[in-house]
Amino acid sequence: MARRGRPLSAALLWQRALMPAIPKPPRAPKRKNIPKKADPVKRPAPGSFVEGDYNCAQGSLHYRLYTPVGSTRRRLPLIVMLHGCTQSAADFATGTAMNRIADELGFLVLYPEQSSRANPNRCWNWHSPSHQKRGRGEAAVIAGMTRHILDLCKGHDERVYIAGISAGGAAAAIIAAAYPQLYVAVGVHSGVPMGTIGSVGEALAAMRGQATPTVGKTTPPLPMILFHGDSDRVVHPSNASGFVSHLQRSSTRALNVQSQEGVAPGGRAFTRTFYRYGRGPAVLEEWTVHGSGHAWSGGNAGGSHTDPKGPDASRAMATFFLARRRA
Repeated sequence: MARRGRPLSAALLWQRALMPAIPKPPRAPKRKNIPKKADPVKRPAPGSFVEGDYNCAQGSLHYRLYTPVGSTRRRLPLIVMLHGCTQSAADFATGTAMNRIADELGFLVLYPEQSSRANPNRCWNWHSPSHQKRGRGEAAVIAGMTRHILDLCKGHDERVYIAGISAGGAAAAIIAAAYPQLYVAVGVHSGVPMGTIGSVGEALAAMRGQATPTVGKTTPPLPMILFHGDSDRVVHPSNASGFVSHLQRSSTRALNVQSQEGVAPGGRAFTRTFYRYGRGPAVLEEWTVHGSGHAWSGGNAGGSHTDPKGPDASRAMATFFLARRRA
């Protein structure tokens, strides 16, 4: 509540009975009511999973935001997670169990949510040129939302990452390429690589493994971690090779390629391949999950499109991301 002005002074007492009264001082002007400044918006409490809406010139989106348990003084990294078709932000959070890993490793998780008005199946419109460029469409909205959350939560702007599955994976690759000064690394699960896709028909062909091959030199991509099931009948497994081709065409330097085989605790066998320049860190880490379909590897069965038998994609992505920061 605004403070009132000072109370008026009382009349001075007669010093002696026969002395004239000392006149009252002139009335001080009343102070105007000055409203208090609004309290700054604070970072959500540790362990909270809140929702909100973000609006900008290019559009608006709903979102869910998880803040991990622990100290409120830390500058936390941020991982942006893009769901697949028919999913919601809450469903994707349940299926990936990324919030649990955020508590363990200490990072914020932002889940933008596609509107059924923008796409009847809640797919990100990665196939449309109006959403593929910097400053346009969903790419601009998600980048703007990312900056908004960094400001709101005082996040670590040198440790910002983006990942997604299926349509969300394709969108994540596009957004990372459009905003390389914002994101440090990208994760793609069961997604389609960037290319010459500009229509629904071309997107469907790419998903069947029939995309028109891209040729010529490309811009070096951000560090990437890639997951794909080799029994995926929605997005053909050959799409994974498109990301490798993009990397190979981005530089004349020779890539050092190393692979290892393993079996996840749930029983799925996998092949993990690292692509490096010399002895440097992996610029691409590719996981092929044998026998898995179009589903988040190692996910929680409580969410849609998950394969609990596979290696833990959430943990692998978080580990890959947090090992990298902007120089």
